[in-house]
Amino acid sequence: MSLSESIPPPPSLPEVHRSIAIPQGKGFWRKLLAYSGPGYLVSVGYMDPGNWATDLAGGAQFGYTLLSVVLLSNLMAIVLQSLCVRLGVATGRDLAQCCRDYFSPRVSFGLWVLCEIAIAACDLAELVGSAIALQLLFGIPLAVGVCITALDILVVLFLQSKGFRYVEALVITLILVIGGCFVAELIFSSPDFQVVGAGFLPRAEILQNPQMLYIAIGILGATVMPHNLYLHSAIIQTRRWQETSAQKWEAIKFGTIDSTIALSFALFINAGILILAASAFHFSGHQDVGEIQDAYKLLSPVLGAPLASMLFGIALLASGQSSTLTSTMAGQIVMEGFLQIRLKAWLRRLLTRLVAIVPALLTIVFLGEGSTTNLLIISQVVLSLQLSFAVVPLVMFTSDRRLMKEFVNPLWLTYLARSISVVIIALNSWLLFKTFIG
Repeated sequence: MSLSESIPPPPSLPEVHRSIAIPQGKGFWRKLLAYSGPGYLVSVGYMDPGNWATDLAGGAQFGYTLLSVVLLSNLMAIVLQSLCVRLGVATGRDLAQCCRDYFSPRVSFGLWVLCEIAIAACDLAELVGSAIALQLLFGIPLAVGVCITALDILVVLFLQSKGFRYVEALVITLILVIGGCFVAELIFSSPDFQVVGAGFLPRAEILQNPQMLYIAIGILGATVMPHNLYLHSAIIQTRRWQETSAQKWEAIKFGTIDSTIALSFALFINAGILILAASAFHFSGHQDVGEIQDAYKLLSPVLGAPLASMLFGIALLASGQSSTLTSTMAGQIVMEGFLQIRLKAWLRRLLTRLVAIVPALLTIVFLGEGSTTNLLIISQVVLSLQLSFAVVPLVMFTSDRRLMKEFVNPLWLTYLARSISVVIIALNSWLLFKTFIG
């Protein structure tokens, strides 16, 4: 039996599936408001602590030059997340369910294992990032901070019991906190916006300078988070549109607008980190700043603004916490989609947390708190290894007319998505080669 003919599996996140009504006969803005939310949950994965190190290093070492790479990576993300919306709306399945239905049990199980490893790696980076923020702001030891940040599962469970809109509202609030902190940081640092604007234009220098190319590939290669592709294709189905062709096209349109706007916020945050690092460190003789802790300690003295370091730490904490909220949700989606195992929400999230907490605590206890930067790097390498196993099925499914029917990708989108896949896979392969051998 083909994928398009198989019986649809039970929905992921059944407690919130199709729980948010879509107003009928209302205007554009009312409908956009109803569909807004899933894109913001996805966007936090693009501004999590794992991305901060590459943005800081890129800005401190090379000024505004790599802003063009941040922009390009964000445009790639917008295309891939739009495919997730299309898949979820057109099929009523998420990416994990499609993989289970299409591939053999052995291949499907292998993809599940790889995805769980990627989610654990992402969760690890977010836990460590949040713990670093707690240490910088309040002097809490990293090991204790890791345990404290793991308690967010209680927040998710409480809010989800009240309704999925409350989870979305919390994440959007945290994003606004991050954005507000970086607006203030940019005011403190007073960058030359004419020079900043020029940084968004690609330069041949990026390809000619080996060190610059390495950081650029790090920004591009680790931008798209594998778990976001599974997450988005599932949580778009929290909206209750009517099962008609016109309503599905409308859901695809508004879901894509939602994710595009949300990822524009992620672009602002990532660009803001790089601009801040460039204006504060690159032009003041601190080009060697590459660690989050160093940036925190230097910001206030360099900028002459007492609040600068504190706002940086608050933004980091909000970034880590918002990201962990969504990665645990992605873990539930992946387990239910691939294995059709239904665990209680609290148990699934507890298991996800333990998988991330244990290696973080062991590393901190036995290797010391100075090992956290290497831990973040390792987590990004693991994510890079898994990425192609999520991107390739996504592009393959959304280009399959038997599965997607009238909602299949147009030819231009298919070629664009395939090109992006090839670029991402090639860059990640090169990055991994340089990490382990170069």
